[in-house]
Amino acid sequence: MVDHTLFFAAPSLILIFRDDRSGQVTAGVLRGERSRFQLFGDTMNTASRMESSGERDHIQVTQATADLLTEAGYGAKWLIPRSNTIFVKGKGEMQTYWVRKAKSLVAKGFDLKSEISTIDGTAETEGEESTGESSGEDGLGPEAVHLLTKTERLVEWDVAMLTSLLQQILASRHGGVKHIEQLSNDERMIGKNGTVLEEFTSIIQLKRFEAEDLQHRQRPSSIEIGDKAKCQLRTYLSNVASMYQDNPFHNFEHANHVAASVKKLLTRIVDMGGSNGFGSRHSSSAKNLNHVDLVDLAGHSYGITSDPLTQFSVVFSAIIHDLDHPGVPNSQLVKENTRCAQAYKNKSIAEQNSVDMAWAMLMQDEYEDLRSCIYQTKEDLHRFRQLVVNTVMATDIVDKELQALRKARWETAFSEHSTLVHLSET
Repeated sequence: MVDHTLFFAAPSLILIFRDDRSGQVTAGVLRGERSRFQLFGDTMNTASRMESSGERDHIQVTQATADLLTEAGYGAKWLIPRSNTIFVKGKGEMQTYWVRKAKSLVAKGFDLKSEISTIDGTAETEGEESTGESSGEDGLGPEAVHLLTKTERLVEWDVAMLTSLLQQILASRHGGVKHIEQLSNDERMIGKNGTVLEEFTSIIQLKRFEAEDLQHRQRPSSIEIGDKAKCQLRTYLSNVASMYQDNPFHNFEHANHVAASVKKLLTRIVDMGGSNGFGSRHSSSAKNLNHVDLVDLAGHSYGITSDPLTQFSVVFSAIIHDLDHPGVPNSQLVKENTRCAQAYKNKSIAEQNSVDMAWAMLMQDEYEDLRSCIYQTKEDLHRFRQLVVNTVMATDIVDKELQALRKARWETAFSEHSTLVHLSET
């Protein structure tokens, strides 16, 4: 567990960490009449002791978790040392901490929007003050967060995360948003000539940006996607949440865990060392793109982070990848010869169904302003579609043909021959 991961679970998902311990775990799926994902190890045992020694309506954390929160800058805001130590079997006396309740966090000025922007790389810069207030269609004020249901909190987190990515898309287009009526026929025809899986391609060419373009790009945090688009995004995500079935694993909470991991991974693979030719705001050189921060530019290294539309598509796909999942494997759907299995020719059934349902809803007239933020041209529309299709299809780890394609691409990218070619080129 790392600092930002703690944030994912904290202000908007505070009930997840009711009794917490940080450390290594062993994970696996226990089979039986009702298969379930299970965690094992000393960390889980200690977490259980935190629960048994805790108090009603309190969240108790260990010293290890407290250290991580303090290192991330949340210790003073969130933690209250427990007045007495507790005895834990096999460990002896332990100092633990209580996490402040939501109302206490609000009283201390905790701002959900600003904390999320810190992770997404869209935090206000020095000299730009954040009011810490948000109301109406543009967002929820921190005083309202603790009144939401668990699903509503997940939706609000998704809204904040995808909004920051949409801001980066608009920044790459220099803030321009126009109506897209000219694309209505293209939107209507997508997916009409075959199954989702038949659209899958082994290679997607990523967009490249020139340094000259980056020099004149606006700071994403200074761009607003608009109240209509924000409201439509919230409505869309709320409908996505309602279309997830109440499964033990393939549910909306699981989709958010995947989205959080994907977003974190994207921030990790951005090259902040300057070796890609782009400068940092802290650089002493005046030639480094006017001290532009790479995080604000969505990162420009290692392919997948070279384009904010790619980032948005991957996170969007993580949120919708198990929509309407029936909770059973594709093999069971084939065995039962369901209508879905027949429609998708017994291949990647649940995955194709998720794409079709999420896409059909996004194409409705009520989401036109949202779509205008995502793409403005026919090229970007089709690239967005291809990225969503490929990303969701990649979640089918059982299909043998998809497995073979992934293995072949891996061999091409990381074989000894390709490594030697790369070294010779550099």
